[in-house]
Amino acid sequence: MARMTGKRAIVTGGAQGQGEAIVRAFVAEGAQVVIADVADEPGEKLAADLGDAAYFRHHDVSDEASWTALVEELNERFGPVNVLANNAGVLRFGEIHDMAMDDYNLVFRVNQLGCFLGMRAVIPTMKAQKQGSIINCSSVEGLAGMGSLAAYAGTKFAIRGMTKSAALELGRKNIRVNSVHPGMIDTGMTREHGGDAAMEYGAGKVPMKRVGTPADIAPLYVYLASDESGYTTGAEIAVDGGVTATHAFGG
Repeated sequence: MARMTGKRAIVTGGAQGQGEAIVRAFVAEGAQVVIADVADEPGEKLAADLGDAAYFRHHDVSDEASWTALVEELNERFGPVNVLANNAGVLRFGEIHDMAMDDYNLVFRVNQLGCFLGMRAVIPTMKAQKQGSIINCSSVEGLAGMGSLAAYAGTKFAIRGMTKSAALELGRKNIRVNSVHPGMIDTGMTREHGGDAAMEYGAGKVPMKRVGTPADIAPLYVYLASDESGYTTGAEIAVDGGVTATHAFGG
């Protein structure tokens, strides 16, 4: 299939986990992709696996100069960028009163500032083309709160709001901006905080009785990046096994 032929995409956090699945799905559907990540070794390996359709670039999403260079390089190498998957993110637990400020600042800089800078960097190119798709990764914690995750949830709520504002600003330029809200996904980032025990606990809380996988998330990114979603903007789409279908009295 070639649902993304003619698409030139940036995927942040694209070297591993959910990002890797998105990169592979984009390439399989005909896109050209830059894998943007700070994880050099897995990023280079993934690029080698995918051949000429993808390349790796070391990229810190919180660095505005790195964004400028990344977009300029992609525009020259593949052509004007028309898809951005703001997927990079970090997770840190901590109650408000005792969370280390270094952890808070890291979560803010990667999750929220990184998303803002990414949109800011690609918009001029997309405006010149009068088309583009920006996909921002929020979370179910961007739809409802969770204890010990005030910093993380704060950034994910912010991404949700920035997405809607950007969709309103950019709609007349045919640039679509949507947010994806994964539930608990089995990746290295989530396993870092509890391993198999966390996965088992999480599965017990999900109506579908399993945690998600990166393969559950990637097809939605393909849809939102492709022309199939040409009338979809400002949307927030949960991929969570039913977690957000309930309220405090649900179960």
